[in-house]
Amino acid sequence: MKSKSYIGISFIILIFGIWAVPKIIVKLNGNDLVVFGAAPKFELINQNNKKISNENYHGKVYVLEFFFSTCPSICPIMNRNMVSIQNEFFGNPNFGIASITINPKNDTPEVLKKHAQELGATSVNWHFLTGDKEYIYGIANKGFNIFAGEDSKVNGGFEHSGFFALIDKKGKIRCRKDESGNPIKYYDGLDNKSVNAIKEDIKLLLEE
Repeated sequence: MKSKSYIGISFIILIFGIWAVPKIIVKLNGNDLVVFGAAPKFELINQNNKKISNENYHGKVYVLEFFFSTCPSICPIMNRNMVSIQNEFFGNPNFGIASITINPKNDTPEVLKKHAQELGATSVNWHFLTGDKEYIYGIANKGFNIFAGEDSKVNGGFEHSGFFALIDKKGKIRCRKDESGNPIKYYDGLDNKSVNAIKEDIKLLLEE
């Protein structure tokens, strides 16, 4: 007859195993990333004076942000983190980045090209995009619901969110859940933990 202690240990192992397996699957399965529907369509001009639209990213996983080249506050941190993401997936033809300026009056293709060079943005799939101001604000505020606006009272003259949007190969906005099981929707481009999380999730989406 088996001892009570042996039976107890076996029961604990069995229960732990049942509990642990789904956890491992959730962590590794890209299908468990939340789908928020299609990302807004756009057509803008990049740093090389070429028209770039969301269709240029079809079949690619990409990260999208809103910024401006003379931003004195959060953009330098976002820039550094986006370069880190670029370097993590450098050379992968199925990954890209879209950086859309909210100050197109200043950020012409020529200005954006110089800005990209200064940042070390060397990926051919990293496009710095400019165009009509109202059109861009519509993409940000109404399309992605990522805040962008002018404010003469703040340093730099513009305000915007530090969020990074993650879009999959089919043009769908994707994200992970937080510790409470709620979708985060966007990743904080100012937070190292969140930047590491988006890198992990890019890898999952590239495998889909």
